[in-house]
Amino acid sequence: MYRNFYLSGAAALALVPVCANAQDEERFDGDDEIIVTASPLERSIEETIIGTSVLKDEDLQRRIANSIGETLRREPGISSTFFGQGASRPIIRGLGGDRIRVLDAGIGSIDASATSPDHAVAVEPATAERIEIVRGTSMLLYGSSAAGGVVNVFNGRIPEERPEGGVDGALRIGRSTVDNGVEASGGFDVELGQFGDGAIVFHGDGFYRDADDYDIPGFAESARLRALEEAEEEEEDEDHEEEEEVFGTAENSAFKTKGGSAGLSWVFDNGFFGISGTAIDTDYGVPGGHGHEEGEEEEEEEGEEHEEEEGGVTINLRQRRLDLNGEIESDFALFQKAKIRIGYADYEHAEIEPSGEVGTLFTNEGWEGRLELIDKPMDAFGGQINGAVGFQFRLRDFSAVGEEAFVPPTNSDQYGVFALKELTNGPWRFEIGGRYEHTSHTVEETGFSRDFDGFSVSGGVGFKATEELFFGVNGFRTERAPSTEELFSNGPHLATDQFEVGDPTLDEEVGRGVEATARYSTDRFALSINGFYTSYKDFIYEIETGEEEDGLPVFQFLAADATFRGFEAQAEAELFRFGSFDVHGDASLDYVRATVDVTGNENLPRIPPLSGLVGLEARSEVVDLRLELEYAAEQEDTADFELPTDGYEVLNAFVTLRPFPTARGLSLQVAGYNLTDEEVRLHTSFLKDLVPLPGRNFRVSLRGEF
Repeated sequence: MYRNFYLSGAAALALVPVCANAQDEERFDGDDEIIVTASPLERSIEETIIGTSVLKDEDLQRRIANSIGETLRREPGISSTFFGQGASRPIIRGLGGDRIRVLDAGIGSIDASATSPDHAVAVEPATAERIEIVRGTSMLLYGSSAAGGVVNVFNGRIPEERPEGGVDGALRIGRSTVDNGVEASGGFDVELGQFGDGAIVFHGDGFYRDADDYDIPGFAESARLRALEEAEEEEEDEDHEEEEEVFGTAENSAFKTKGGSAGLSWVFDNGFFGISGTAIDTDYGVPGGHGHEEGEEEEEEEGEEHEEEEGGVTINLRQRRLDLNGEIESDFALFQKAKIRIGYADYEHAEIEPSGEVGTLFTNEGWEGRLELIDKPMDAFGGQINGAVGFQFRLRDFSAVGEEAFVPPTNSDQYGVFALKELTNGPWRFEIGGRYEHTSHTVEETGFSRDFDGFSVSGGVGFKATEELFFGVNGFRTERAPSTEELFSNGPHLATDQFEVGDPTLDEEVGRGVEATARYSTDRFALSINGFYTSYKDFIYEIETGEEEDGLPVFQFLAADATFRGFEAQAEAELFRFGSFDVHGDASLDYVRATVDVTGNENLPRIPPLSGLVGLEARSEVVDLRLELEYAAEQEDTADFELPTDGYEVLNAFVTLRPFPTARGLSLQVAGYNLTDEEVRLHTSFLKDLVPLPGRNFRVSLRGEF
């Protein structure tokens, strides 16, 4: 139903609220939540062997930010690439970029976000009704780009059910102080009438957010970077013109976005079939002092005067997208259900220099589709066998044109087939699956091409010891084809102050690993622990070499054996009742250690530190109160040319008022983020020493449903 579609823009808030779990009426029944991203068989979280979670309802509303990465940043095992308010992609268990797939209702975002951390994801959090997260490899279902995990955003653009009463929807407006941000968003479903054995349902939604440069607690540059720069100047023993240091505001961090979608669906008794169109237009600044003018150094060497341009790089993003989605449940041949999803998008973004000229124009025209066929159940081996087969394709025509085009225009084709089987026998569950995938990358200008054939397999065992206790273990071997950026990059990218160099001889990356999970849940207490270990052969990573090209530091893509290991733990408990309030507590903790097998420094760059969260919440019919503390340890396991990052403790508080208990869809939320104005820097961000996350922020939002 559309009543669960709470729309929010979280006006330009980059430091998101971080409650560990939703405190809704089904708090300890969450294991029954169906998660479709982990398997075509649509199992509950309780039945999944790998780490999964779902964000929806109040939990999602508190966390929503301007980007998917910041929205999910405090989920256990997840960090973000934070590149200002406009661009932030999720990092799962230390893996990011082309290893994490961000899906829009099962189909890729079809943008350029995996190309560089300053490129935004063209999936709008404001229109999300739920977000499913799969930690660990999902290559069997979603291909090479899901080697580290999947984030699947469901927005309801194609209705799957009839709205209750013929129409339902939601509206939201909000304001934030850290950036003078404003936001408005809304959407609705309406039943237009009968058609054959079903009904035609129309969906519409829209959003708008606008924010100025955000406030920061102190200097933009970190103390470590400022000390390093001072030491270098003293060592050079030369007179330097003293530059005014940025203080109190993250310059060039303003953000504006607008968009909307319309969808039409035929909903019938055993399925649905629909189409939708979506438009997104976003303008955002790239903070951190980027925007080096090409030729500046040459002019200085020739003794010519150079007038410094004020400002920094800004990005203008545009995407137009069409989607088709359908499901039908009916016996045919060996199958009982079929699902089809097809998406097409025309994407472009321009990186605009301070002079107003377009430095680089990125375009990406892409198609993606998938077909899943669900088997009829079959009795065998004393239990029941279920399964599914599927086919997936991705076509990508990518281009970067301009003086800073660090990746040549490339066509990429990918085709994959997969099969899954599951045997359930009493408390035991056995799973096995495999995927074959063919990937081809062709450089348009030269015709140079690389083809890859990958085979991936996985198998797992789950055991439900009691009604409260579940154990599971999953092993896998995966093969990931390198991306176009890893193969063909060769040029300056001024938005990130890098000269990027790929390696066209890279081979497939092979991962072998195991993941174990344990879950315990009662009416008043829940605990889940996931542990993982993955060993990679020819792991592809990008590292600073210490050299310079065109006045920029060189970042080179390399391949070497690597190891990732770590855990996530979550706990929540119903503590006591105080008057009309039910008091709950929750906590989470996650850790990842990633090393590469090379001579010298074994640390991989931008790996998140140990982090956690503790929350206390009191809920009643009229008012909810929540106080939480988020924590990150200092990260000292750094790669070459990478500075350590200080830890932090951040305090957040929330008050939600429902003035009319009989109308729970109407609510007013007052939230305070980073109440102590702590300086927060993410070790996973390229900007960590150039600009921190936003300082103290108060946000007021009003939400209504109908």
